Amino acid sequence: MQKLISYPISIIYYLCFGLVLVIFHPIQWVCLNVFGYQAHKVSVDYMNFFLLRCTNLLGTTYTFENRELIPENVPLIFVSNHQSLYDIVTMIWYLRRFHPKFVSKIELGKGIPSVSYNLRHGGSVLIDRKDPKQAIPAIRGLAEYIEKHTRSAVIFPEGTRSKTGHPKEFAKSGLKILCKYAPSAHVVPISINNSWKMVRFGFFPLGLGNHLTFTVHKSLAVSEYSFAEIMEKTEKVVVQGIKN
Repeated sequence: MQKLISYPISIIYYLCFGLVLVIFHPIQWVCLNVFGYQAHKVSVDYMNFFLLRCTNLLGTTYTFENRELIPENVPLIFVSNHQSLYDIVTMIWYLRRFHPKFVSKIELGKGIPSVSYNLRHGGSVLIDRKDPKQAIPAIRGLAEYIEKHTRSAVIFPEGTRSKTGHPKEFAKSGLKILCKYAPSAHVVPISINNSWKMVRFGFFPLGLGNHLTFTVHKSLAVSEYSFAEIMEKTEKVVVQGIKN
């Protein structure tokens, strides 16, 4: 029944979603090219705010827990499980004061209004999963960027989205590079729940009435642990926080 009801609601949602992307594409361009980085960032923040409001049409609600645990005035590496594209939209808005940048697949860098522009010009990095040699210097550059500017990187070590909510094994390479080249950073684990239910039927129709939760866990200072310890502790706490 939910799937049947969702068809007309999903059409309205996608019309609103697409309209937001189209409207904010020229706004981003003007903000970046006329006013600079900070204005561009604000435009991206509010674009994602309106994208979240679009999901309210689907009955989607959000809780972002324990943000007070996030350390201030240090580079940050947010490490999370990955369930849908709504993970990214939510994190950009709720973590906006930490200037989150993403490790994204290269295919997203073209063809999508607003999204592709932001990925190319907002500080995130695009990697070709078929070319590991290209990915290493790209992620290193992101690590050096957050170290220099005291900003944050977001990485999903599962590599691809979980379609059922059950976590996949975490890959080490991306996080290891971030930790190596951002030595003053703190790793902040985050557990995401119920985001996968938004796309349980695929991208059309969308799931209705879901409550997405993002739970921040205690951070780990890169300088105080070996990478093996960081990897083990981070994966353990993220997985324990998944309640699917």
